[in-house]
Amino acid sequence: MSVIDATPLRIVPPQIRHARRPQRMLERQWMVNRAGGWAIFVTGFFEPLFYLLSIRVGFGALVGDVDDNGTLIPYAEFVAPALMAASAMNGAVYESTMNIFFKLKYEKLYDAVLATPMTSGDVALGEILNATIRGAVYSAAFLATMGALDMTASWWSLLMLPVAVLIAFSFSAIGMAATTFMRSWADFEYVPAVMLPLFLFSATFYPLSSYGDWAWVVQFSPLYHGVATMRGLNNGDVTWAMLAHIGVLVALAIGGLTLTARRIERLLLR
Repeated sequence: MSVIDATPLRIVPPQIRHARRPQRMLERQWMVNRAGGWAIFVTGFFEPLFYLLSIRVGFGALVGDVDDNGTLIPYAEFVAPALMAASAMNGAVYESTMNIFFKLKYEKLYDAVLATPMTSGDVALGEILNATIRGAVYSAAFLATMGALDMTASWWSLLMLPVAVLIAFSFSAIGMAATTFMRSWADFEYVPAVMLPLFLFSATFYPLSSYGDWAWVVQFSPLYHGVATMRGLNNGDVTWAMLAHIGVLVALAIGGLTLTARRIERLLLR
């Protein structure tokens, strides 16, 4: 392999490059779900229905149309993609924080896993993929509900699902990395303290222009980049700026995955 060909691989840490069996973590979670874990998983399907019905029946009728970069959009169609992005974030974060903390500190699952040929990269990638699947399933339900309620304005909206998967992967990677630093259940008070501002102040409910001189602050929100991309796809307003938004999410995903693998290796193998 030439130096040029090997350059992208150098960006990926060795813990991830050497991961060979992350699917084993998914297989274990599948077995847990079969034993009764589906109850919590299925409850997430009701979230999009309640959210979207409240927007369609209540707020949408009160607010009317919203001016988004010079285009008038019905409020329901303006908010729905943002709520879908938030749903992907919520499903991924809660799966990759509380559940992971219990497995790490109390169940001692990863101590047993790392006593096998599996590596810290296998654990990190497998658990993050599991959280991503949960966020992706919620997003699929959200998109189906949007379609049923006639809240999609373009065929480009179908691409919102892979973007939601990327959002779920990015936030699950960040969430699991943060979990490795938590010392007790009391530290989980910080999770809603961070997620609520992200949910409310990521141009979720009103355009970026409404923030005035503080609009630049909103763009530091990871969720904003997912919201902006999904809103543009839903409206059929596809621009090159979306590549920058997607690049931010990819960078967060790689950074979170890298930190998670290194933290697990440091906590359990040294």
